[in-house]
Amino acid sequence: MSEDDPIEDVISDDDPEMVTVWAPEPSNDADDLLSSSIDQWIDDVKFETTEDVPIPDRLVDQVIGQEAGSVVIRKAAEQRRHMLMIGDPGTGKSMLARSMTDLLPQDALEDVLVYPNEDDENEPRVRSVPAGRAERIVRIQKEAIREQKEKAQRMLLIGFGAVAFLLVIVAIPSGDILTLLFGMFLLMFGYMFIRSRLGSGDEGRIPKVLVKHDLDERPPFVDATATLSGSLLGDVRHDPFQSGGMETPAHDRVEPGAIHRANKGVLYIDEINLLRLEEQQALLTAMQERAFPISGRSERSSGALTKTEPVPCDFILIAAGNLDAIQGMHPALRSRIRGYGYEVYVNSEMPDTNRNRKRLIRFIAQEVLRDMGSTREIPHFDKSGVALILREAQRRAGRRGKLSLRLRELGGLVRIAGDLAAEDGAPYVTDAHVLAARSIAKPLEQQVADRMIERRLDYALIVNSGNRVGRVNGLAVLGANSGLSDFSGIMLPVEALVTPSQGGGGKIHATGGLSDLAKESVTNVSAVIKKLTGKDVSDYDIHIQFVDTHGVDGDSASITIATAIISALENIPIRQDLAMTGSLSVRGEVLPIGGVTAKIEAAARAGVKTVVIPRSNMQDVLLDEQFEGKIEVIAVDTLDEVMEHALITHEQKQSLVERLGSVIDRLTPDLTGPTTTI
Repeated sequence: MSEDDPIEDVISDDDPEMVTVWAPEPSNDADDLLSSSIDQWIDDVKFETTEDVPIPDRLVDQVIGQEAGSVVIRKAAEQRRHMLMIGDPGTGKSMLARSMTDLLPQDALEDVLVYPNEDDENEPRVRSVPAGRAERIVRIQKEAIREQKEKAQRMLLIGFGAVAFLLVIVAIPSGDILTLLFGMFLLMFGYMFIRSRLGSGDEGRIPKVLVKHDLDERPPFVDATATLSGSLLGDVRHDPFQSGGMETPAHDRVEPGAIHRANKGVLYIDEINLLRLEEQQALLTAMQERAFPISGRSERSSGALTKTEPVPCDFILIAAGNLDAIQGMHPALRSRIRGYGYEVYVNSEMPDTNRNRKRLIRFIAQEVLRDMGSTREIPHFDKSGVALILREAQRRAGRRGKLSLRLRELGGLVRIAGDLAAEDGAPYVTDAHVLAARSIAKPLEQQVADRMIERRLDYALIVNSGNRVGRVNGLAVLGANSGLSDFSGIMLPVEALVTPSQGGGGKIHATGGLSDLAKESVTNVSAVIKKLTGKDVSDYDIHIQFVDTHGVDGDSASITIATAIISALENIPIRQDLAMTGSLSVRGEVLPIGGVTAKIEAAARAGVKTVVIPRSNMQDVLLDEQFEGKIEVIAVDTLDEVMEHALITHEQKQSLVERLGSVIDRLTPDLTGPTTTI
């Protein structure tokens, strides 16, 4: 497959394999990873706008980048197996679940009726009939009762008419008009009362339709995410009039749950761990028995007395959630899914290949088509707009050679860019609209970071020139645990001060609202310094301050802390036009960290000229165009290399760097190369 192939050759309804299948990792029969830039590559793809891109008809073929999920969903549909899908939000779990209804074999759907029980009114009877028959049964019974009622009313009218006639014959000859009027009033009142009571008992015997389907209806898909107990398992409504002839029959107050409406279809529950254990246990019972009785869920309701016969609920459960969802699942429920179904960990990224880039183009076309014909309709994208979306997918993947599959977030960017184009009256969405959308659609964390940078500039808290002892510009990301793929970087200064210990037993004091992981990082750094500098840190009190921060998490500031402490111990100034990020092993090796691109861009925004990062993160650097060529990125392997670049020229610098280099255990090959400038 070449890059010159038209997009229709890859995205074709006639070839489902080309639509859905991709290799999760490069293999012998997979597409090669592309080294060409998006702008160069897209010029050779034969399409002008996303309007030229064909969209598959089936929902399962529209899923992007989830080969394993697509394969399993087909097998699960064929064999009616349950599924558990775990992965990051916005990667296509719900879309895969919805696609199962298109793949299920056409099975005979059932309508469910609930009847009164003459032996025990609090245990209504349940009956299943073929789809489309329930309403007909109810209609026939209602018609029969109506005819019977009309016949009884005619007979009642004739009877009361005869009595009224006799009353007139008796009263007129005697001239007792008052008695006649009073008798007529009593007759009319009695007629109206008896007429209203006729058939009321028969109407209470009419069954209620719990679940109904049309004859040609597809298997149902029921999304039970965030439902309460009654909505999931069914409920019996409270009856405020429980006596005196005004009560509602128990079977009329029965309401089906999601498990009953999903009979012969698919029940989808996202964030399955949010269900209480009692509800998960009931769900497990329904899966095992394929029938579950409906009872009142509130102890204070009159419906709590009612419990129906088991109601059919032969559904396929597709449970979903993030990785932490497994912790809150009932062990027996998960065992049931594992024993009678599949578990899938969905992908969050896919290889940056020719085929997958074209699939992302199809994704953009699908997002535009989704709102077509509605009030939210947006224009199609031209090549320049598509190219910028693809670059954003590369950037949000956070790794070179990968494309992000956090498509919900990318879809939000597509729609905002489309809204801007529609507002301008443009026929197509261009790169200018996408750039403007990126500025508007900044995550909250990036907006917070921008405000912090602005405030620090106002108060001269950002230092990006000169040199200082014990002060290092560190780098961090906001929203690392927010579930978003678009990290927001910020520069955080770290300062260290070393003082002689008073009375022995020196301590390390770290302030700034550090998390447990960050505190452990400080402890590890102290061990590294003991080994690398040869100084007994117990003779000193070391004070470390994360300036103007709160809630620092992670260990990516390890080399920042080590550099600040060594600078303070040796009294060697540090360049302030340089920032750094990286984890540090106890052997002095610089280890990879996350969010490296966002951190470098944050340093560039703060006016820093040079950034030191772990060498293994160089492949993950995908800077935005506005930062290319404006900042120097230096890759390092060990702490002595960090010192070489961070410390200013000083009479003690060379001996310190050589001393560090001689004691560092290099467990990895020496990959030191030339400085990389981006």
